[in-house]
Amino acid sequence: MAGNGFGTIFRFTTWGESHGPAIGCVVEGVPPRLPLSEADIQHWLDKRKPGASRFTTQRKESDRVQILSGVFEGKTTGAPVSLLIANEDARSKDYDTIKDQFRPGHADYTYWAKYGIRDYRGGGRASARETASRVAAGAIARKILGDGVSIRGALVQIGPHAIDRTRWDWRAVDANPFFCPDAQTAKKWEGFLDEVRKAGSSAGAVIEVQASGVPAGLGEPIYDKLDADLAKAMMSINAVKGVEIGAGMGAAALSGEQNADKMRMKGGKVTFLSNHAGGILGGISTGQDVVVRFAVKPTSSILTPLKSVDRFGKEIEVSTKGRHDPCVGIRAVPVGEAMTAVVLADHLLRHRAQCG
Repeated sequence: MAGNGFGTIFRFTTWGESHGPAIGCVVEGVPPRLPLSEADIQHWLDKRKPGASRFTTQRKESDRVQILSGVFEGKTTGAPVSLLIANEDARSKDYDTIKDQFRPGHADYTYWAKYGIRDYRGGGRASARETASRVAAGAIARKILGDGVSIRGALVQIGPHAIDRTRWDWRAVDANPFFCPDAQTAKKWEGFLDEVRKAGSSAGAVIEVQASGVPAGLGEPIYDKLDADLAKAMMSINAVKGVEIGAGMGAAALSGEQNADKMRMKGGKVTFLSNHAGGILGGISTGQDVVVRFAVKPTSSILTPLKSVDRFGKEIEVSTKGRHDPCVGIRAVPVGEAMTAVVLADHLLRHRAQCG
């Protein structure tokens, strides 16, 4: 199976299945002598792990990370950093009834069509369980970026209910189970998702990630644009169906005068009067906040019966039992942060290699 790695200089490769003994990743390109401990990684994994509230899957995983290589006496050696996260609460029997069935919206059919075999236990390699490895790699990327770069994500929409941006407060993000920057909307989401779950259905979401302190000059023109790599990073996350940078799709409704981020000098430095570009021009960072949003589709595993077929060509109806997120977009917030971090860390190292 190709396509399990991401990045150029800072590169990570993930491995493992949802119901296998463990998952993990190997991270290459980590500079030597970088202070790194399991606690540095665990902090971010705890934000993503399941069972944190009634609005996420009740699968109980501690997601304790173990560093297997690449660190000696508390510092990276320059060798590949290998990370392992054990699977502790897999209930494979929940999937026995659908082992020959193709769940609508899932990768069941496409994996079977491509490989002629699939791991039906929790989706196997296609499971969102894989994203824990991304978060672990993202924690190392944050160490490379340093304290001067801040990467923060927030849930800005669940189903049809979007936040009121005039009430945006980063302090609210850690005070509710949704990573929501609008406390009033977070309360509305509670009732909405309770109804969705009771109906045996699910809801989609939109996540926004903002990276502050990114220096100007990161990104490669043409095919390796910073925004192109961010778009690929977000589209590689399970269930993501759309990505936009800055004003994104909304830029199409703006005039040229409105969309242009006008410039002035302040304290001897170039400053921008707006940020419709999302901190990236010509594929290269401007020094402004890098802003990326991505849309996550509704969780495909639902109790409501759906028309489908099985691998024998029989028309059936599928209802998926088990422990599933009514809105998988909630736990995608720390995943989006991590993928932003790995892209920025990779381009920082690439920039240093070429430009010093």
